[in-house]
Amino acid sequence: MARLARQIARGVAEVEGMQARLRSVPPVAPTTRQAAPPEPEDGAPYVTHDDLAECFGLILGSPTRFGNMAAPLKHFLDGTGSQWASGTLIGKPAAAFTSTATQHGGQESTLLTMLVPLLHHGMVIVGIPFSEPDLNATRSGGTPYGASHVAGADDDPEPSDEEKRLARALGKRVAQIARKLAT
Repeated sequence: MARLARQIARGVAEVEGMQARLRSVPPVAPTTRQAAPPEPEDGAPYVTHDDLAECFGLILGSPTRFGNMAAPLKHFLDGTGSQWASGTLIGKPAAAFTSTATQHGGQESTLLTMLVPLLHHGMVIVGIPFSEPDLNATRSGGTPYGASHVAGADDDPEPSDEEKRLARALGKRVAQIARKLAT
């Protein structure tokens, strides 16, 4: 997931004046004994509601869990009621990306589950158009609903060349639309 996120960030950076802000969500557990630290020991810092207010666009990522987004992302989204009520995200472009263990592990349904709350927030959903040649050629990840990676049974974190190009294309497309909407 992190490598796919970095490819998306590269695509965002290809648009003049735009930059990606990589964030993660804290873990959740059925029984919480100790709050998550304010910053993870490695990787991207935890997302805050201020990040949502400050962004020009939003690209969510989650591993697939039975064709759905993972619980930590769902928990975070469930806590954005005040942003929904105040319209913080209305009119901003949004997209999604995922990673699965198998080709038919629920990539598209996971992407759709992530897009539904963004629609409720009034965001403008951005996908990958079939004008991207890799969308027609990929034998692994990549869908019109968003970028994806098939990690396989060995949980290979390295996206294929097609997956990388599609992730960068999605990042670039969201950034282009965000730039147009912000002016």
